[in-house]
Amino acid sequence: MSVLTPDSQRWPDRLAELAESCAVPGAVLGISVGAATSVHAYGVTNVETGQPVTDDTLFQVGSITKVWTATALMRLVEDGKLDLDQPVVTYLPELELATPEATASVTIRHLLTHTSGIDGDFFDDFGRGDDCLERYSAALGKVPQLFPAGATWSYCNSGFVLAGRLIERLTGQVWDAAMRELLYAPLGVQRTVTLPEEAILHSAAVGHVHVGNEPPVRTSSWMLPRGMGPAGLISSTAADILAFARMHLAGGVAADGTRILSGASVSSMQTEDVPLPDPHGVAQSWGLGWFRASWGGTPVIGHDGSTIGQAAFLRLLPEHDLAVTLLTNGGQTRDLYESLLREVVRTLTGAEMTVPLDPPANSPRVDGSGHVGRYERTGVRVDVLEAERGLRLRITGTHDVPGLDPEPIEVGAVPVRDGLYVMRMPGVETWTTVTFLTLPDGTPCLHGGSRATPKVG
Repeated sequence: MSVLTPDSQRWPDRLAELAESCAVPGAVLGISVGAATSVHAYGVTNVETGQPVTDDTLFQVGSITKVWTATALMRLVEDGKLDLDQPVVTYLPELELATPEATASVTIRHLLTHTSGIDGDFFDDFGRGDDCLERYSAALGKVPQLFPAGATWSYCNSGFVLAGRLIERLTGQVWDAAMRELLYAPLGVQRTVTLPEEAILHSAAVGHVHVGNEPPVRTSSWMLPRGMGPAGLISSTAADILAFARMHLAGGVAADGTRILSGASVSSMQTEDVPLPDPHGVAQSWGLGWFRASWGGTPVIGHDGSTIGQAAFLRLLPEHDLAVTLLTNGGQTRDLYESLLREVVRTLTGAEMTVPLDPPANSPRVDGSGHVGRYERTGVRVDVLEAERGLRLRITGTHDVPGLDPEPIEVGAVPVRDGLYVMRMPGVETWTTVTFLTLPDGTPCLHGGSRATPKVG
């Protein structure tokens, strides 16, 4: 194993080299091994202003927020204020989901493990008021139930907003304030915020988008609606994220010795709760908030996050006491992650990140005609078409999200075997998987992008 340390000059050099090759305007790499922590910055916060990224620049961490929300809920579990296996309606009696069965059966554990069946990409804007989570939760009755609770796994933003509403009900505070009291203050993090009026007090990155090989362009909108807070609105620095990660690596104890969670709670969050229907992606199973993977036999927990033109990555290797985070504001972020974190992890631990599934050298001929048709969930419609070899997917965004292009895209899907295909999104080198499966009730389903999308025609 190399003797390179987290603060080796190799890392800022490689960050700059690889970020430039991936057209990433700005990025921060944070590495923590035991007591040694380093942060390396690159590029600009905004291509229009040229403001440089610093070690203390805030980036939107997107869905990494979900692990913070899950951690806050676990504190309330330890306080005896809720039971993960009780239906959510026990604590929110006014809750009405799409069906009476869903209302009665969806538990808090279902929310934290993405198995509730609630259509997960409901992004309606309920304003900037302190009642936005209450109003969001009240609207979930019109959001489709994709499948019965517990039937399969499908990434669910809506479920985590509902989890945030639970925090509000049990603490008597808005989610933003409750998070400061339950986590930020006891952790001692100084630059972790949820509101734009807080972020503007610091150096803050702006998201960028690009088409093909065009240079990245600043997004027209900075953040998602406030009502999405518990699912993805934390902005933070690499150092603060690593402080949070180190607490989980240390069995629930913060750097100053403050106990945030019991060791039993930390362990339960990292323990497999549900296997994923497609084990070839970023993870093989899910715990409470964390995803779980194995890199050549080395256990890994983590989470990714993406917002409007920003993407964040967090990986913990408990056996090596290692935490790594990468924060970016546009460009080919997945490609940067695959190259840079692979190198960091290999050098510091000897472990090898799982290689994304690529098309086989000799792609098999399979009859994919049974998969042809239309699949739909909130925000996305996927038309699966036959192609000369394999399938073609026409993906259409049906929900107007500021800063994101609604134009349909078509991508080829290359068969690996019957029911399993790989595709590559425009402008990205890394392949991703698409799986066709049948739910327990007999509904055909496309599983891709971490979502289950039922067939509708």
